[in-house]
Parts: sequence; structure tokens; C-alpha cells
Amino acid sequence: MALMRCDFFSDVLGFSTSMTVVLPQRTTAQIGVSGSGRDGDVPTLYLLHGLSDDDTIWTRHTSIERYVAELGIAVVMPQVQRSFYTDEAWGRPYWTFVADELPAIARSFFRLSSRPEETYVAGLSMGGYGAFKLALRHPERFGAAASLSGVLDLGDRMRTMVSEVDPLMWRRVFGDTPFDGSDNDLLALLDKVADPPPLFQWCGTEDALYDGNVRFRDACAQRGIPLTSRFSAGTHEWTHWDDKIRDVLAWLPLPS
Repeated sequence: MALMRCDFFSDVLGFSTSMTVVLPQRTTAQIGVSGSGRDGDVPTLYLLHGLSDDDTIWTRHTSIERYVAELGIAVVMPQVQRSFYTDEAWGRPYWTFVADELPAIARSFFRLSSRPEETYVAGLSMGGYGAFKLALRHPERFGAAASLSGVLDLGDRMRTMVSEVDPLMWRRVFGDTPFDGSDNDLLALLDKVADPPPLFQWCGTEDALYDGNVRFRDACAQRGIPLTSRFSAGTHEWTHWDDKIRDVLAWLPLPS
């Protein structure tokens, strides 16, 4: 695999930002690694970080590079600060960045597929929310989406959580407009999406976000939306995400 930290300018954000990218590489002589490559543009997983993290976090706390080595896919990990993958009311347009500008820039730099059936998105915590928001607002762009310990009932979280390090976070990101029923509300989006891609969900039963994940699961079941839902013992930490990202990769409908 090729691993790189790519610094680039975003016209949407108005400043320079970064993404970490893993690219497939055919190898035959590397000890302990069997690298796989593909001809032409390669399938791509956009892998999103959580609230306290950045674009390097998946490579620092998991073995994502090793896990995808035999799959022949690229992994693009953007940086979005504490934005909840949203056009912030008092900040920067991170939704527009990640939904529109990022894929275009990444594809201009690297041989990445633009075919929806070869484009996937996943994330943890805040990134799980972002992954499902991308899949539900733009179902025509993705072949699958996955959330690990995602903030899937964000309206409830906004009513019950105050961040000590960022006490004005909710107002800064979402402003004073009602959240429930908006296009930032995943539960409301379930009623608006016509043909969503397959969704995958995991959350630990001891996680503070467990109840919200159960509500999301039940809402999908009531609406007949395809969701692979898995719960097991666990809290909100990297031991589980390093393990469960392998389940996500095994579940993705990758081309043969």
C-alpha cells in the first residue's frame, strides 16, 4: 500500500486542509504483506473521523492500511474539525466540502472510481453520523455506508450533552433553527430517502450512544430500509473500532 498525508487548498473552506490517503499497490516481495491492485480507477472508501480527531486518526489507532492491502481499494480520510459534517452556522461549510469538493479533488489527484457501486463511506461516532448523512442525502452516489458507534439520534444528543471544551458547539454548528425534522436529522432523512444504499451499524451495549443506535435500528425496520445491525458488549473506544472496521470491510459489496 501507499500511504500519504495530502495537504491541499480548499476553495470551499477558504484555507488549506489535509486528507490521509491509502492507495492499493501490487507487491510480491514485501514480507508479511500481500498487496493487491486493480487496473483502472479503484473502488474507494471515504472513512470519517470522530469529534476529537483528525484525518490521521484511523491510521494511528487501527491497522486500516493492512486490512485493505488485499482488497485493492483506496481509503480517503478527510479532516473536518468539530463540524459534524455540516455547513456550520457560525463557521465553515464542511458539508459542502466533504459531499462535493473533497471527492472531486481526491479524484483529480488519484485514480479513484466515480462509479456509485464502487464508492463507499464509513465512520466512527461523529463520523458515523456523517457517513449516514452522506448516504441518506446522496444515495445515488454510494454503494454502501457504515457507522461504528455513530451519533445516529443527534437531536437527542443535542438535548442531553454539553461539551465542556466546546460549550457553544451545537449553536455554532447548527445555529438557532430547529434540528428535528431538518436535513441534518438522520431519523427525519429516513422518511425522505427513496432508495438508500445498504447500511451497516455497530454499537457497543455499554456505549452512551447505544440507545440512539437502537432507535435508529427500529426506525429503519419500521420503514423497511435495509440495515445490517449489530450490537455487542463494548464502550466508546478504539479497541472496538479497530476490530469492527474489519467487519465493515468484509460486509462491503466490493467488486470481484
